[in-house]
Amino acid sequence: MSGDVDPRPLDEDSDLEWCHEAVQGVSRTFALTVDVLDEPMSSYICLGYLVCRIADTVEDADHIPVDEQARLLRLYDRALDPDDGTTIDEFAAAVAPHVPAGDDRSEDWNVVANAPRIVRTFESLPDDVREAVTPPARELVQGMAMFVERHADTGGLRIQSREELEEYCYYAAGTVGNLITNLVTRGEIDRERRARLYDTAEEFGLLLQLVNISKDVYDDYTAENNVYLPAEWLAAEGVSQDELVEPKNATASAAVVKRTAQHARSFLDDAQTYLETVPTTDGNTLAAWAIPFLLAVGTLRELLDNPEDALSERGVKISRQEVFAVVSSMSSGGRESLAELRETIFAQPYHRAAAQPE
Repeated sequence: MSGDVDPRPLDEDSDLEWCHEAVQGVSRTFALTVDVLDEPMSSYICLGYLVCRIADTVEDADHIPVDEQARLLRLYDRALDPDDGTTIDEFAAAVAPHVPAGDDRSEDWNVVANAPRIVRTFESLPDDVREAVTPPARELVQGMAMFVERHADTGGLRIQSREELEEYCYYAAGTVGNLITNLVTRGEIDRERRARLYDTAEEFGLLLQLVNISKDVYDDYTAENNVYLPAEWLAAEGVSQDELVEPKNATASAAVVKRTAQHARSFLDDAQTYLETVPTTDGNTLAAWAIPFLLAVGTLRELLDNPEDALSERGVKISRQEVFAVVSSMSSGGRESLAELRETIFAQPYHRAAAQPE
């Protein structure tokens, strides 16, 4: 990628404005994060996320043959490599035949179609920002390509064990935790604080990814032909991965959803430590990361109470009222409130708890 820096201020760049709008369309949760960050961190995280989202959409595309998925991901990785001559236009040309047209194009695929616009806007960022984002983003892309190739014979991902589940979550989200940490530690920061952040960054990412895997079982299987619930856990309940959403297996599969959610819960302490440590400089804010953390806590509550909902179109989600209450609380709350908020939200929907008289 080019090392030239675009002299235009970030807030006057129409391409950057488009990128901010694109995030709103592809991820409600990440849009909340970007919205409560200040500049310039808001734009750094927005672009870093979109760079990763391009690869995620290709990896999830069940209409693309597996060998072609892997080829596209490897090509995209080379386009992100500052020492490789591959251009983002080459990737765009290669992926173009697989991008749905017209009304069939989702917001995710609109992001893929605009990969050159996103990457060139990313290239306009300061050198130290690109150097913070590019290595973990490339590791994410490389990991996705590896998993696609590993599961080529099944036409979709079929995670086999807890170890493989954590490995996948590392590439999908632990790398993003490192990306965030690279960005927020570019300034002066003491050695102990830096070490604590890197010791817990991956766990923060794993928590969020495991919660998503637990709640999205039905959509992951029916829409993308991916099964992230480990085969060994399902086998222990007498269920095959290709029958996990069958009504006859509802009780057994729900037990595995609950087990996966409980595994996610084991990362809560490290994730909280990360939040209690992360610096709020360069436009970074505590709320940006505390909001997804607390929403994950609420989702875990619902998953552990009703794991069977993850196996149907009904799905597992928390209400808009609770989301609004969490966002409102963190807009004024500080690090000292995290532990209490976590405990309260895990016990009951936060908007209800907040409405109760003291």
